[in-house]
Amino acid sequence: MDLRDFHYDLPRRLIAQHPSEQRDQSRLMILDRRSGRIKHSLFYQIVENLLPGDLILVNNTKVIKARLSGEKETGGKAEVLLTKRIKAVSSKEEVWECLVRSSKKSPRGTVIRFHPGLTGEVLASGGGVWTVRLRSRGDFSETLEATGHVPLPPYIKRSGEPDSEEDRERYQTIFAEQEGAIAAPTAGLHFTPSLVSEIERLGVSILSLTLHIGIGTFRPVRTPRIEEHRMHEETFHIPPETAEAINRVKAEGGRVVAVGTSTTRAIESSVDTRGRVRSGHGKTDLFIYPPFRFRVVDVLLTNFHLPGSTLIMLVSAFATRDLVFKAYREAISRGYRFYSYGDAMMIV
Repeated sequence: MDLRDFHYDLPRRLIAQHPSEQRDQSRLMILDRRSGRIKHSLFYQIVENLLPGDLILVNNTKVIKARLSGEKETGGKAEVLLTKRIKAVSSKEEVWECLVRSSKKSPRGTVIRFHPGLTGEVLASGGGVWTVRLRSRGDFSETLEATGHVPLPPYIKRSGEPDSEEDRERYQTIFAEQEGAIAAPTAGLHFTPSLVSEIERLGVSILSLTLHIGIGTFRPVRTPRIEEHRMHEETFHIPPETAEAINRVKAEGGRVVAVGTSTTRAIESSVDTRGRVRSGHGKTDLFIYPPFRFRVVDVLLTNFHLPGSTLIMLVSAFATRDLVFKAYREAISRGYRFYSYGDAMMIV
């Protein structure tokens, strides 16, 4: 397929710069794959579109404060985004692959001071991707939490500081438990504890898995033919109770509702030859695009995604490209808010 088939024009005013006033007050578009009908709702009304016996799956990854601002011992500035943990040497030292914006090239051995309690040593550099050994005075995770900034996507602009108190709370789902993501599983941002309670009272189960979202999910597709694109590998874990529940619901003819593209990729990467989901740890570079055959997910809950992204390709595989772009055109005409802090779509 041609990359140009997945582009659309979006007015900049529709790129959400802040979250909705309340998580579950975002707008919700309901897209029916069979009829092609579109309904408009609010996220807290999602219960009206769920059925007793449904199983909702969420990604419980937790976003780390992966953006660091530092100064090299030579005096130059360095903006670093941690993208992949290569090795945890100790509780105070880790080696990371990073995307770096630097005032000058930095040879091996260059020291970057991010904070009195956190320094980095360049082990390798080139092409904007560096390998950096990070050392902290205390526990590394605690130091990163105190020193780093929320890794907001570049289309969310902040004056002065790179993030705000609002971002530190709202760019994290209420399900976040397992540290390791450098981007939020944004479809999960709309849930609140009270909404979860209401959903469970309906007889709908909510279970979690973990996929640590890395830079590969958001890197642009640069090949004219999308089939030539290669996803970067991401790690995931599906607990035994989650796998067992998925397999039981599928056997009973129920619906599996995937909250987000990351959840979808983890599930669809774990199906065995009998069509059953396996539990355990794994790695996936699964690239989902039309005409991918989904074997587990029956309903997809997702946000509105960037043109030409692997995310909009996944959604197009689930609901067909023509139907998804019809929905996007209507969302634009009705002033829906797009991207990470934007509104949601439920595809049934």
